[in-house]
Amino acid sequence: MVATVKTRSFNIFHSFKVLIIPGLLTITTSLTLIGCSGENLKTETETQSSARQVLDNTKTSGIKTKVLHMGYQQAGDLIRVTKVLEKRLEPLGVKVEWAQFAQGPQLMEAMNVGKVDLGSVGETPPIFAQAAGAQIVYVVGRRRTEKTGRGSAIAVPPDSPIKTLKDIKGQKVVFQKASASHYFILRALEDVGLKYSDIQVLSIPNVEARATFIEGKIPVWVTGDPHLAIAEKMGKVRVLRNSQGLDSPGGYYIAGKQFAIDNPELLRIVIEEIDKIERWAEAHPKETAKLIAPEQKLPPAVMDLVISRRTYGLRVISPDLVQEQQRVADYFYKNGLLPKPLNIQEALLTPEQYAAITPPTISQK
Repeated sequence: MVATVKTRSFNIFHSFKVLIIPGLLTITTSLTLIGCSGENLKTETETQSSARQVLDNTKTSGIKTKVLHMGYQQAGDLIRVTKVLEKRLEPLGVKVEWAQFAQGPQLMEAMNVGKVDLGSVGETPPIFAQAAGAQIVYVVGRRRTEKTGRGSAIAVPPDSPIKTLKDIKGQKVVFQKASASHYFILRALEDVGLKYSDIQVLSIPNVEARATFIEGKIPVWVTGDPHLAIAEKMGKVRVLRNSQGLDSPGGYYIAGKQFAIDNPELLRIVIEEIDKIERWAEAHPKETAKLIAPEQKLPPAVMDLVISRRTYGLRVISPDLVQEQQRVADYFYKNGLLPKPLNIQEALLTPEQYAAITPPTISQK
């Protein structure tokens, strides 16, 4: 089933021209498991038995929904492709519906109006969503490794006269405002002594900008995989710098606040399954690429490149991580991109609630 979800725009996004692209948003419901290769995945019988045991031990108050609405971005989602959530949740009487979005800001907008319960985004979208009044909470962080940031870049066409990052002064720079690219470009500009006002910003989602950039019609593009990998394999891009080493806390799984409060046991199960399949993916990159490539309709070489620089795994919402995220929010405010200071603590659960939703296997770092 293909559907378009229309959501009202956040006031703070009006100048950002935030759009949900018609045709990009698809919602599917499936209770069929797509088999994953790899010796570390449980068999269907073992997993269903485990789920039945969870059901026996679950209090009614821990799962109040019959449908889990998951949001994912155009870059794709291993969790959806492998259907690990469907398999684990079916015995509990919970269906999973998926909705695809161009990028993180669109996903956050849909969550604000109740179309999405849980989704993965970068560090920036929840900051702007919270600033716009969205009732959201940080559920769990995404693990960072030495590979983090290799799949995001500030890029120019191969024959561009722009040779260094400092040369982008005065140029039109394309990226999706309120996405992770927003923080990336802001920090990168600071590193070379430039200001946000030194560039001409055009807010366009990656899925729209890619073809135009490949045609050589965009001077500077701030983007990420798989769009970056596609352009690289076509020989249509020259990278000025990637975001590796950037002082970003990374991405998160974000949930609607009331949903998280009402469904702690459900969230615990979902987080456990996500971390389990992502740890498998980290250890089996070739198998992971083969699973995702058909879904994204990408050539094997492109998919291999994407997977080679993608980080998998989760980490807890710790005081240190909250402090890192607060620093990013303060940075946006200092640069005039938020109308008032933002308190990340207002988008957190209580320590007791985090203890209820966080499996002990999740990384503390």
